Amino acid sequence: MIASFFSGAHAFFSSAIWTTIQLSFLAFLVLLWLVSVRWVRRDAKARSIDRGQVRLATFLGAVPPFFGPLLYLLFRPPHTLADLHERELETRAIEVHLGSLVLSCPECQTAVRAEFLVCPACAARLKDACTGCGQPLDNNWNVCPFCAKVAPGLELEGHEVTDTRANGRETR
Repeated sequence: MIASFFSGAHAFFSSAIWTTIQLSFLAFLVLLWLVSVRWVRRDAKARSIDRGQVRLATFLGAVPPFFGPLLYLLFRPPHTLADLHERELETRAIEVHLGSLVLSCPECQTAVRAEFLVCPACAARLKDACTGCGQPLDNNWNVCPFCAKVAPGLELEGHEVTDTRANGRETR
């Protein structure tokens, strides 16, 4: 019985079916290795513009089969070139946005702060001061938000500053 089992196993392992299975498995491993080398090359191209680095990464990914891509993952740059380009564009957009928030004198384009009444470079009048508290008033304000005094030169008949606090207490 044991002899027949071993003779059956011997017959299977020496048959054409077993040889076909072995060759198919070997072809699969070679194909898997080639695909992993191609992935390493494409990923290295996406992360570096230096051809020498791409070649070195491809060699590193190819030479120790199946362990090369794992080694490459340890040493590859953390960001792709597309990610770096996108980050640079976002940074520029933020800088442009922040640059547009900087106030400038309408006469000489000198940078001024929001609390300036006149331009320090050309002495152009930027804002009027409140006659009650002296704080700068924007040109479109009718009432000083700091002391509730009506802006100079305005007559607001029938309009009073209303108290929006509940029962005399300030709401938050």
